[in-house]
Amino acid sequence: MISIVICSADQADLSSVSENIRRTVGIPHEIIAIDNRTARRGICDVYNEGAKRARFDLVCFMHEDIEIRTADWGNVVAGIFGRDPEIGVVGVAGGGYKSLSPSGWYQLEFHSEERSYQNVLQGYKYNEKEEIHAYHNPRNEALSRVVCVDGLWICTRREIALRFPFDGQVLTGFHGYDLDFCLSVFPHYKIMVTYDVLMKHDSEGNFNKQWLDNILKLHRKWSYALPLTTSVMRGNEMYDIEKRSFKILIEQMIRWKYSYLQIQTMLWHSAKTKQMRRKVIFKAFLHLLKLRLHILPIPDGQRI
Repeated sequence: MISIVICSADQADLSSVSENIRRTVGIPHEIIAIDNRTARRGICDVYNEGAKRARFDLVCFMHEDIEIRTADWGNVVAGIFGRDPEIGVVGVAGGGYKSLSPSGWYQLEFHSEERSYQNVLQGYKYNEKEEIHAYHNPRNEALSRVVCVDGLWICTRREIALRFPFDGQVLTGFHGYDLDFCLSVFPHYKIMVTYDVLMKHDSEGNFNKQWLDNILKLHRKWSYALPLTTSVMRGNEMYDIEKRSFKILIEQMIRWKYSYLQIQTMLWHSAKTKQMRRKVIFKAFLHLLKLRLHILPIPDGQRI
């Protein structure tokens, strides 16, 4: 049995996904749809309310712009949790490396198979692109262990959702909640991506300045524990990832007109890390300084 929690902003989408769930879930279930059209509460507060209202031992937090294509997916989820009590979170997309450099779960600058594991039919709302089947299962596994999963569909045990509530104090909007939840759970339970549940997601997400503002808040909270990985990193691999990621992030922050002080503050918070040498932060500061002193060209001619 499973409780399905939805933060609803569109009545037509909710009606469609509710019917889709009833046709495909395959086990006794309840849909806890919380109407957020008027109140516009942060998704953390909505999901925490849903977890408290849930009657069943398994809880699925999912977006309403989803169409699940797998029949009896509820049995798939129940089987995963039933076979291994150490599993705490299951998703359909996630990353095996969470960087110290502020980012989402998908680390584009991480040139390795660990950056993503997924099985999603990805639609596009903000870009004029054709739907793609985003499938990445580099080890041909039924389940892949990751650091964090995408928030479009997150399944967990109700006891875990109550023990590690979504942080509505730090994250008051609709971004970063999935990373924060997974980073809370990661030291205690396995976080997995399954390839046995396929769904279409109508939106690729809007990774804009508002999104980054929330990611920066998230990293102020978690930098001490980052980076995290589910694989063995060899030699200077982790250092090289972070050096490249900080450089790209700093240039993006300049393009989005963050001030020198805001970028510097991000780096100071990142220096809290206990997981790697702080030399990488020094290198990032040096890159920022070169941009500010015009030793290096500033992206798009911006000034800081």
